[in-house]
Formats: sequence, structure tokens, C-alpha cells
Amino acid sequence: MVGQGAEIRRLGGSHASRTPFLQIPGPSPVPDRILRAMDMPVIDHRSSEFAELGRTVLEGSGKIFQTAGPVVIFPSSGTGAWEAAIVNTLSPGDKVLMVETGHFATLWRQLAGRFGIEVDFIAGDWRRGADPALIEARLAADTAHGIKAVMVVHNETSTGATSRIADIRAAIDRTAHPALLMVDTISSLGSVDYRHDEWKVDVSVSCSQKGFMLPPGLGFNAISEKARAASRTNKMPRSYFDWEEMLKPNAKGFFPYTPATNLLYGLREAIAMLLEEGLDNVFARHRRLAAATRAAVNQWGLENLCQEPSEFSPVLTAVMMPPGHDADQFRKAVLDNFNMSLGAGLSKVAGKVFRIGHLGECNELTLLGALTGVEMGLSVAGVPHRSGGVEAAMRLLEQRDQRNASSHLKVVST
Repeated sequence: MVGQGAEIRRLGGSHASRTPFLQIPGPSPVPDRILRAMDMPVIDHRSSEFAELGRTVLEGSGKIFQTAGPVVIFPSSGTGAWEAAIVNTLSPGDKVLMVETGHFATLWRQLAGRFGIEVDFIAGDWRRGADPALIEARLAADTAHGIKAVMVVHNETSTGATSRIADIRAAIDRTAHPALLMVDTISSLGSVDYRHDEWKVDVSVSCSQKGFMLPPGLGFNAISEKARAASRTNKMPRSYFDWEEMLKPNAKGFFPYTPATNLLYGLREAIAMLLEEGLDNVFARHRRLAAATRAAVNQWGLENLCQEPSEFSPVLTAVMMPPGHDADQFRKAVLDNFNMSLGAGLSKVAGKVFRIGHLGECNELTLLGALTGVEMGLSVAGVPHRSGGVEAAMRLLEQRDQRNASSHLKVVST
């Protein structure tokens, strides 16, 4: 493999003039169709033309969250949407239950603590999602109903583990506990099956730069009537992130302050793209690409950070490096030689894993290009591995395509 790596290095060279290949788990690449949709003059955000845009994106966002209730859109990052969820539902001194699934669950815990929230943080090993049984046990023991909310990250972007929200909802229901269910869907919405209403989620938190395929800058809260009722009685100060101040003008398609108009143009196009493909097809595509990525990782002889097959993420795969090899040095080799950015390991797993994003507009060809870059990078960086990962991914994709084609022919002949 050393000779192969040297040959690849000779072919790599400078990438200053080449288009960057973004294969991180968000921000995801912005499709040309969305870029063109955003290339519009800024309009009067008090005009009837803007009201039409506002109503379209507010109603359309509900379809992506799969809710008939209100969705609030803030000019913010996902962290802003986290904050909005907290300040609209909780009071200083309230107790919440959270689960340590990874870096972003830990950050959400820290943010809650800054608002004076007491957090019961169930420890985790960063290799699986939230355990519904542990949540059920904690709630069952809370007979005084001191826990005001259960807060879970649906897709932990740092680890590639997806928590089973439907099972967590069922666990909460079995205890008849009145706690709110608040879910971070930042890296899952629009890529992983997510059902705000059916799963009786009270606050769903998301943002623009993942499954929506937009640049960063929009934060979302989908809210239940139970959450909205809590917002009318909680004691947390807020201004910018106040739901009620947003919902009043939203009813007519407007916002209480200057909105991110051009991002809303892009959001309208993103919603159209997702609905044209069909959400079920979008989710199936992500599952298919994720399975192909795992096939490549297995062939390389590397290990998936997530250990629970039922929780493998459809939007990213976190790959563990062999002992003695640094993930950041490997990522640098890939970037320097092939101008491809892979996701870094965060906090506890910094330098130990790299993350391959396969979300948004990603398809079979872009994924195979990314996996080719990873495999060549492993050779360049001298990381021990077996060759043939790209071929393994290709075989899996071909097998699934053949099965789908066969099923289609049976339907047509019938």
C-alpha cells in the first residue's frame, strides 16, 4: 500500500483552483437549484409579496416536520433554536432529563444550565442513542413529577447514532408522566423519518444547513399545544425568541422583525424539492447511502463508532481510526490531496474518529466519489486498511437497484 499511496500523492497536488468537495455532516452542499432561488433582490418584508412567501414557507415547513401545528422560524443557528425551546417552556430551577449521546447532547445540557435549569444527565458511552428503558425508569421513579421535560437529540451528529423517538414516546406514555418531550432534529430533519405529531413531540428543534440543504442562518421550533400552553405560564425571560411574538404576525405571513428574506426564498425551494422527491423516497435514499457507506467501512476493516445497528444514522457515519493513527492527520491528508472535507471528531472523540456525511442532495455518484476519496486518503496517510471498500459500496447499491427494478417490473406486468 505504501507504493500505491506514493503514486496517489504524485497525482494529488495543489487544490487551490478546484471546487471543494464537502462531505461533512453539515453544513451540507447547497444545490444549484436552491442557490438560484436565493439569487433574488431583497423585497419589502411588509409587502403582500413577502406575505405570500412567508405563508408558503411556514406551511411547507410543517409538512417536513409532519405536523399540523405551528412552526416558528428564527433567523438563527440551531443553537438559537435550542435556546428558544428552553426559554419558552421552562423556568429557572426546573428539572429536566437528558441523555449523554454525544457532543451535541452535552452542549444542549450546558446551555440549559446557563438558564438555571437542573439537568439529570443520564451518562452514555457515545456509541449508541438514548435508551428508552432508562428514560422510563427515571420517570417512573419521579412520582412527584419534578421532571418538567425530557430532552433528546434525535440524530447525534458527533457519533452517527440515531435515537428511537417513537420508543421514547412510548416509554413516557407508559409512566403517564406529564413531562414535555423536546427533540433536537438538527441533523435529521428532512433526511431521517421524523413525525412530530404522531410521536407526540412537544418541541422539535432544527435548522437550515442540514437536510434543508440551505446555508446556515435559520432555526426552527415545531411546537405542540401542550408546549404552547407551557409558554404562557413559564417564568423564563425572553424577547427575540418569544414564540407568541412570532406567532401573531406569522398568522398573516409576516415576522415581528426583519427576516432572512433570501434564505426564505431558498427554504421555499428546498421544501419543494423534498416534496417533489417524496419524503418516503428521501428517507429511503439516505438509508441506502448509509448502508453503502457502512459496507465500505467494513471492507476497509475499520470500525463504526455507533455499535447499535438499529440506531445507525442515515445521515453520517463516524469511523474509528486504528490505534496509533490520528484522525485529524488523516483528514488533512484527504483535504490536501483531494480537496475533500471530512467531519472531525469532537471533544471526547477528537482525533479518534472521522465522519463521512451522506445527507442532503447526496446521491449514489457523489457518495461513491466521496468513498473513493476516503480510500485513496487511507493509502496516502498510511492508515492500515483493506482495499475494495468502494467496490463493496457499489455492489450494495447495485443489488438494491436491481431489487427495486425487479419490483417495478412485477408491478408493471401485473
